[in-house]
Amino acid sequence: MVDNTIYTLSVIASFLFSLCCGFFFIPAILNFCKAHKLYDLPNARKVHRRATPRLGGIAFLPSMILAFLFSIFVFKYMEGTNPLRVGLWTYSFIVGIGLIYITGVIDDLIGLNAKLKFLVQILSAALLPLSGLYINDLYGLAGIHQLPPVVGGLLTIFIIVLIINAFNLIDGIDGLAASLTLIALSGYLFCFIRETLWVYCIMISGLMGVLVAYLYFNLFLSECHKKKIFMGDSGSLTLGYALAFLFVKFSMNNTDVAPFYSENRMLICSLLIVPCFDVFRIILARLRNGRPLFQSDKNHIHHKIMRTGMTQHQTLILITFLAIGFVALNMIVYILTTCNITVMAIIDICVYIAIHLLINRHIKLNGQKPFE
Repeated sequence: MVDNTIYTLSVIASFLFSLCCGFFFIPAILNFCKAHKLYDLPNARKVHRRATPRLGGIAFLPSMILAFLFSIFVFKYMEGTNPLRVGLWTYSFIVGIGLIYITGVIDDLIGLNAKLKFLVQILSAALLPLSGLYINDLYGLAGIHQLPPVVGGLLTIFIIVLIINAFNLIDGIDGLAASLTLIALSGYLFCFIRETLWVYCIMISGLMGVLVAYLYFNLFLSECHKKKIFMGDSGSLTLGYALAFLFVKFSMNNTDVAPFYSENRMLICSLLIVPCFDVFRIILARLRNGRPLFQSDKNHIHHKIMRTGMTQHQTLILITFLAIGFVALNMIVYILTTCNITVMAIIDICVYIAIHLLINRHIKLNGQKPFE
């Protein structure tokens, strides 16, 4: 058996190599954006007030892949074996994230119709269940356990598209999508390490490294700084697809591997509550008000919190604490009580509704409307 120390060193190597890639690629992307005048221009819906380069997310996928390959090389050099097993799931993930990444890049460069992007998301999502990777068990949610392949496949496509759009739409203020992704990836890393699925750990750390580098250029530089950059759809769509793939991988009840820890499954679900609940709320609000589902607005959670009078950074801190708070709540209640997953889902929904009612109250006190 391979010593876990070597795997751990490979995970650290992946993170550090990706971090270095981020600090190398992002400045080059900045110069490219300035040379070709590729800026995210401010408008009535957007929060920023200055034209800002928007292609930072182009660095994410190459950095993750290079870091992954570097770490596999380090592992092979130290151990003399290759831990990478390439199967149909892996090929489907590579093709799917490639399609999503290319779509995001094209959208950032020339713009794409929202419906076309949605179709690409469905196609990319469908590749996973077609390769045999799908959610086949709800573990007692609403009393449901095993799912037929067709039902599980359709549910998987829906959830993947939901997560992709959740992280795409919540990318509305500095650092928010990247911070929520880092929180989710940190939880994923813990779960996959606990289950000794080291290849996924190497991939996760490879994505975390470039995100840390990106946050330096996006969050810690002022809006007027010449090196500030946004991730764009090339970044947010890629992050969403990667998180969705990891979620489905961990959610599948696979008889070929040992059963996962039940508390790990609860953690995996808890990590995505804030962005996914926000998408559901937005969809319901648009349907109720008779607005097109693909029409952009300023009713996302970060927009609403800023209408209470908070700054971008204050809003970022509040939402990140909210995301961590849901994780803490679910894990404490789930571990210390006999609550099943259905009860936990009801608790989360009630807490989320209460939080938005409180936000609406503060918006009114600030003299503004809760919905725009």
